[in-house]
Amino acid sequence: MATDLTSFKIGMRRLAAGVCLITTVCADGSRRGMTATAVCSVSAAPPTLLCCINRSNSSYDAIRTSGFFAVNVLSLEDRPLADLFARPVSPEEKFASGLWRQQVTGAPLLESAMAAFDCRVSQDVAVSTHGILFGEIQAVQVREVNSKPLLYVHGGYGGFASLAQANDLESLWIPTWDYEPN
Repeated sequence: MATDLTSFKIGMRRLAAGVCLITTVCADGSRRGMTATAVCSVSAAPPTLLCCINRSNSSYDAIRTSGFFAVNVLSLEDRPLADLFARPVSPEEKFASGLWRQQVTGAPLLESAMAAFDCRVSQDVAVSTHGILFGEIQAVQVREVNSKPLLYVHGGYGGFASLAQANDLESLWIPTWDYEPN
């Protein structure tokens, strides 16, 4: 029996994920970017990660054409950028916010990101509506400031506190959404 689309979407909304900006630069120097949560580690040797992007998103074609991308891991303080990069606004408007730099590939790296991975596309796999882009990591930028990751779950943003930092179970989540369990 096939899973119905509604149940699938409800189930996936319960999967908490780190929020990232996926960015690249085109041959003409223009930059492209989007907000994403479908990012994960693949291998440490060679260092590789993957991200899943809807193939109808303009950033997908830009990444495939350029052959490189960056994954910028956001902190709670970067939430306005997550919102901005998720909206259908011009690339110029997206990159007008934040401080950006480049390393090996030329992909835009956000200075305030908790970590930024500069990647070359090593493989591109089409699965239904999405492309899975594998990126061999060329450089890593890690911010030394102690900050909390921006997470997305139940259709909203939140933060995380470790068990060691929590006084009770209620303090584990720092929700910014109104959530009532079913």
